[in-house]
Amino acid sequence: MSAKKRDKNFYIRAAAIISVVGNTALAGFKIIAGIISGSGALLGDGIDSSTDVLISVVTLAVVSIISKPADTGHPWGHRRAETITTAFLSFVIFFAGAQLIYSSVTNLIAGRHSFNISVSAFIATFASIAGKMLLAWSQYILGKRAGSAMTIANAKNMTSDVLISLSVLAGLIVSTLSDSSIADSVIAILIGAWVIRTAVSIFIDVNLELMDGSDSIEPYKVIIEAINEIEGASNPHRARMRRVAGFWDISFDIDVDPGITVKQAHDIANRVEKEIKKRLENVFDIMVHVEPRGDVTEEIFGLSEEDMRGEDKAGI
Repeated sequence: MSAKKRDKNFYIRAAAIISVVGNTALAGFKIIAGIISGSGALLGDGIDSSTDVLISVVTLAVVSIISKPADTGHPWGHRRAETITTAFLSFVIFFAGAQLIYSSVTNLIAGRHSFNISVSAFIATFASIAGKMLLAWSQYILGKRAGSAMTIANAKNMTSDVLISLSVLAGLIVSTLSDSSIADSVIAILIGAWVIRTAVSIFIDVNLELMDGSDSIEPYKVIIEAINEIEGASNPHRARMRRVAGFWDISFDIDVDPGITVKQAHDIANRVEKEIKKRLENVFDIMVHVEPRGDVTEEIFGLSEEDMRGEDKAGI
């Protein structure tokens, strides 16, 4: 597990450094070009890239936290720091989009439609499109290798940035042809709405993890099938799965013959664990509770094999 942790931290750190360098250059170029040209859309695109710089700087700080071993204050380790940070970043992205919408609507209401187009605005936009495509690709690849929801969320954000820059380009062309920045302001508002949509999407995903939820029943089916493959293990129930920064933390009960020894029951539990890890990637920990067959206990939490069949009947 220590090797996997080192790999994860290395890839997250590399993705963050690439993002800081790339987005700092793009943000500076677009903000300057936006001020010179008077393009609210281009300026907003630059501000959006500035939030990407902030995201990456915070990511670098988080790597040092999640790499810490478990301690008396955090017996589960520090991996939740990544999840909490992702939630925080969704709010940063949301308010950046809201501010862009506010300033653009204000310009429209005030009738500020003057537009001083410049070659630098087009150059900055083309550079943004190319740069964001490369950055999004690098973040996605490194995020997948690390199994990092935070880095993959950043990749999604940068993919949205490509569409934003394409919209800015369209706004520049229309505004140049019409000699008015009305189209530019309208596109800036649409960009702000898109940024907010991205923020909400990221928050919904991370909130599912914070609530120990799952958007699919398939992982539960995998562990039920794995348990049923092991001789001596039966009646999988109270199954609970949660994500911890991209890794699965799994807990469930199984029934065994009440006449076998503790050692035999322990061996069955070990075989169950190995079978699950063969079928499911990124398993952080598995807790198997062994019960004597026929000993019925009240179940408050978790899912059973019967629940799985019920989901199938429901068409899920």
